[in-house]
Amino acid sequence: MNGRLGKWVGDHIVLLVGLLVLLYMFMPIFIVVLMSFNDPASKNSYSFDGFTWHNWLNPCEPIGMCDAVTLSIRIGFLATIGATALGTLMAFALVRHRFKGRSVANIFTFLPMASPEIVMGSSLLALFVSAGFAGTLGFWTILIAHIMFCLSFVVVTVKARLAGLDPRLEQAAMDLYANEWQTFWRVTFPLVFPGILAAALLSFSLSFDDFIITNLNSGQEVTFPMYVWGAAQRGIPPQINVIGSVMFFLALFLVISSEVFQRRRARVTA
Repeated sequence: MNGRLGKWVGDHIVLLVGLLVLLYMFMPIFIVVLMSFNDPASKNSYSFDGFTWHNWLNPCEPIGMCDAVTLSIRIGFLATIGATALGTLMAFALVRHRFKGRSVANIFTFLPMASPEIVMGSSLLALFVSAGFAGTLGFWTILIAHIMFCLSFVVVTVKARLAGLDPRLEQAAMDLYANEWQTFWRVTFPLVFPGILAAALLSFSLSFDDFIITNLNSGQEVTFPMYVWGAAQRGIPPQINVIGSVMFFLALFLVISSEVFQRRRARVTA
């Protein structure tokens, strides 16, 4: 019996370790979802004291929370558009073209990813102050900062997709009398789109989640992470867990929908 059990464990050790790692990664998310249904005994209670639907039915009950969420979504959406557009163009330039300084540009692309956020946040603050924006820190300075630090992640993600693209597919389209514009929209862009979508989702997540850079360049504006930090000083309202759960389920829905779409498209192509 022990030998059979040992053989089974040996055959499935990789699967078991993978499941344990996934469980470890998703445990905080399970806690957030669970606490979104919590009816705390007091503001300072962080234990599950009772089940309630009140938090989901009244997500905007804490004063200022929905305003902070709306601001974070607006900034995240605009930062995603800006960073994805600029980053995609940069990725195409770095992969498809040879020019002087290309290697240096590749190195500088990685610097914002490697730099601590406190360094980037303080540097951007110094830039805005020296440019005369000290009294107008707010929505636009946050947006510029978010586009700047999301840009590197977009470039790296799209570059990886472009590097794995088979150039023979585009050559075949050209051989079938497609011009460069038709080749791009009918062959190149559909193949690169999953990488662009992944970069956009990553940019929105990074922007919505950021605290350090935002806190240094926000002025009087309060984003959702800043609201959570401020609320922690007084007692975190359970509705914060509702917002976290909604964002997680929305991201999960987008990822699953994208995967289903890609599989259906591959099946149709086959």
